[in-house]
Amino acid sequence: MTSPTSPSRSSFVSSAPPVLAEVVRSGFTEGHHRGSLVVLAADGSVELALGDPAAPVFPRSCNKPMQAAAILRAGLDLSGERLALAAASHSGEAFHLDLVRTMLSEHGLTPEDLRTPPDLPLDPVEAEAYLAAGWVREPLTMNCSGKHAAMLAVCVRNGWDTAGYLDPAHPLQRLTCQVVAEAAGEPVAAVGTDGCGAPLMAIGLVGLARAFRTFVTAAPGSAERRVADAMRAHPEYVAGTRRPDTWLMREVPGVLSKMGAEAVQAVALPDGRALAFKIDDGSTRALGPVLARALGLLGVDAPVVARIGRAPLTGGAAEVGEIRAAF
Repeated sequence: MTSPTSPSRSSFVSSAPPVLAEVVRSGFTEGHHRGSLVVLAADGSVELALGDPAAPVFPRSCNKPMQAAAILRAGLDLSGERLALAAASHSGEAFHLDLVRTMLSEHGLTPEDLRTPPDLPLDPVEAEAYLAAGWVREPLTMNCSGKHAAMLAVCVRNGWDTAGYLDPAHPLQRLTCQVVAEAAGEPVAAVGTDGCGAPLMAIGLVGLARAFRTFVTAAPGSAERRVADAMRAHPEYVAGTRRPDTWLMREVPGVLSKMGAEAVQAVALPDGRALAFKIDDGSTRALGPVLARALGLLGVDAPVVARIGRAPLTGGAAEVGEIRAAF
């Protein structure tokens, strides 16, 4: 008999977020990844909601398009690859690092001005090559260095303090908070600190999907549309040559896609349909299968969807199972 002072097993089950992905090894389900997800119709209405997509989350790097739009609104005239890199979680490939250095030097800055924490390239292949060459962690190779270079550049342009550009009270960060709230259509619920040190604004997944929808449907020439267009035209600068965001934006015309740490993902289609989700345990291994399933619900039918959704499990040298969507 259950003690009256102890919650029953059913109370735990009923309050748990839904299973978005399951881990199947040798035909046996050995684990689950729970979370929340929302799909918006072209008119912005909620078409599908799993879990609690209205609850605030930290979108992590999914906020980068909004941060890049704030940089444009603050007066820095970025375009093309530079603007895409300002919204990037780059892989640390040579072309990424070269452009970060160029963006800094164009404004009298150097990599020493970056306040990103020292890190290895985000892409495992690049990280292995980097270490094999005898290099060590540095701020330049941290995946957010393109965003930080753009933040520093707009500070130089406006005569703002560069040493304190990550302070939430800095003019750029106050503007960023405003842009996030406007794009999401809801107030920022909390402000924290992202892994790169920049202020991080919390919004719900519905607001995050709405923000991405806002960017693809914004008027041509607006800051939001300029960011979306640059990301879609230069997706390899947003992520890298071996990254799902790049594959999706390269192979499905008009798609805007951005992942964030702790297993957050947002996508918008050019007609205004959009999605956003977060895996509660932060496991990025579930991102691909959940994203592929959500894209299928949006009617995206392209070979890249199956490529993104494939997440095999191995036993020894053989494939023995997979992580697969469960909704």
